[in-house]
Amino acid sequence: MTVRVLVADDQDLVRTGLSMILDAQPDIEVVGQAADGHAAVELARRLHPDVCLVDIRMPGLDGIEVTELLAGRGVPDPMAVVVITTFDLDEYVHGALRAGARGFLLKDAGPELLVQAVHAAAVGDALIAPNITRRLLSTLAARGLSKRRAQPIEPLTEREEEVLALVARGRTNAEIAADLFIGLTTAKTHVASLLTKIGARNRVEIAMWAYDTGRVGD
Repeated sequence: MTVRVLVADDQDLVRTGLSMILDAQPDIEVVGQAADGHAAVELARRLHPDVCLVDIRMPGLDGIEVTELLAGRGVPDPMAVVVITTFDLDEYVHGALRAGARGFLLKDAGPELLVQAVHAAAVGDALIAPNITRRLLSTLAARGLSKRRAQPIEPLTEREEEVLALVARGRTNAEIAADLFIGLTTAKTHVASLLTKIGARNRVEIAMWAYDTGRVGD
């Protein structure tokens, strides 16, 4: 199954480079390119790509505004948005995650991680690079940019707490299954249960909730 991707970045060289890397993959197709936020939203709504790769800083509408329009809480059929940025601790990135983005990549992440992120986004899996997750969310929490969230009405089970910690560290369902010696289907079931109990829209919100409630730290 081919993953259809929209690439939005105001820098021609970056946009072209990302598109070339993705188009070189046998199961990824770049179906559109946009040089500003307005064009990104228009193309996304018209083309309905599987994944939108969006720069955080663009003219017209920035990455946060684009994310809100394509994946915000009021969007009936939210799209998979991955934010790309030069700054791994940029508060704008945190704002994009709050707006509904499933994750983010650094522009110097490299072709392999870019391809992995697109594949992960297409199936709703983890998108924040593990080596960035803890530093980003814990630093923002320390700066007071993260608000403590209420505990779930139904308590998490011991196994769900274990899965929660692994999701917060950027582990995929397959990696969670291997780490906990459980089946892949079981891992997916636990993640789905976390989404319901926490009221999260995606795995990134699970990770932020884990940090916000003090369950995961440095």
